[in-house]
Amino acid sequence: MMRKILMVAAFMMAVMTCNAQTEQTAVKYGYLSYDSALQAMPEYAEMQTSMEQLRGQYEAEQKRVEDDFNRKYEDFLDGQASFPKTILQKRQSELQEMLDKNIAFKKEGQKLLCKARCEAKAPLVQKLNEVLAKIGQERGYAFILNTDGNAAPWLNPAMGEDITNDVKKLLQAR
Repeated sequence: MMRKILMVAAFMMAVMTCNAQTEQTAVKYGYLSYDSALQAMPEYAEMQTSMEQLRGQYEAEQKRVEDDFNRKYEDFLDGQASFPKTILQKRQSELQEMLDKNIAFKKEGQKLLCKARCEAKAPLVQKLNEVLAKIGQERGYAFILNTDGNAAPWLNPAMGEDITNDVKKLLQAR
């Protein structure tokens, strides 16, 4: 019995000691809109322009391929009544093959655009992460939260600091 009382007393002292230490060292953190900071980078506009040009090239090629398909389809419709069965089947299979290739090209183009965007964005993300690490170290933050996507619906302003504008300024200066 005496042993249980001593264990409970020791536990209570440990909890009170932890509470006292926690009150002295409150956790500090920063928070920002990651997307907003990323979009404020001068390189982001260049990346967007480059991506729009690449997207335009893929769209132009897709349009050319569609126009070519439409022309061949119209020719098929015009001559379909007069074609012998074997020629009709050959043309139908050619059209189906073209259609399949066009669909595959469109899907592949979307994948390549996505990959190109990720590759173009990677150095920007790295630069932003370096700035965040620098600010975090200088200000003694335990962590920095990204508030995009409603990830943090409420933050205590007494414990945290909105660093979005500070990050944007540092990124502009680099």
